[in-house]
Amino acid sequence: MLRTLGAALAAALTLTGLATSTGAVRSPATTVATPTPTPTVACPPALPVSGRVTGATATSLTVTYSMILSPPCGYDPPMVVTLFASREDATGWRNPVAEGISGPERYGTVTVGGLTPDTEYWFRFSDTHGTRDPYIIGGPDRTLPTSTCVATATIDSRWSGGFIATVTVRNTGTEPTRGWLVSWRWSGDERIQTIWGGVAEGSGQNVVVRNASWNGTIAPGGSAMFGLYVASTTSPGGITPVCGR
Repeated sequence: MLRTLGAALAAALTLTGLATSTGAVRSPATTVATPTPTPTVACPPALPVSGRVTGATATSLTVTYSMILSPPCGYDPPMVVTLFASREDATGWRNPVAEGISGPERYGTVTVGGLTPDTEYWFRFSDTHGTRDPYIIGGPDRTLPTSTCVATATIDSRWSGGFIATVTVRNTGTEPTRGWLVSWRWSGDERIQTIWGGVAEGSGQNVVVRNASWNGTIAPGGSAMFGLYVASTTSPGGITPVCGR
């Protein structure tokens, strides 16, 4: 009887695939999932979309920049602006002369100070981790010269409908001027009718006069003059011009 039951059990296990030919019980098959590889982000070189000098003084340049890409394909703010004295140095990232760091913004400005007046500079971008932008080399951009220009004005003649004035521009520096600009503000309804020795560019009450094509260079200690015929219902007590470049 027992022998008959054992034979029947072995036959059943064989039919269900749970036994081997030797009578051993097999474990159910286990399926192992193949892991999906993590894709690699193919980023272009990260760089500011644009960068240009938007302001200058005698000792500083202000650079405005904008970035379109954000991490992982862009720079993490803040940005570093590095200045160089030549394009060759800027190309090779050699001999930097000054740098400035922006705040945490993707669209911002950086002002770099401590510069030499009336000097050309080139700029490049990097981040605070030392990653350098491979493309943009900005410049040349020049700091303004130290002011060595003084202007004075005299009213030569007056009448009920206007007056004639002469403005003298003097170079008090040690180098020749490369152009000059004189400005002032009218106190009433004065209007320039004719100008000689200069080019009027202002409007309304704000007067701006630049040098003519032939008198922009003034030697140290020298001077240039321009004259005005002005229409006005009242004659001003005087003109107080400010000279710059």
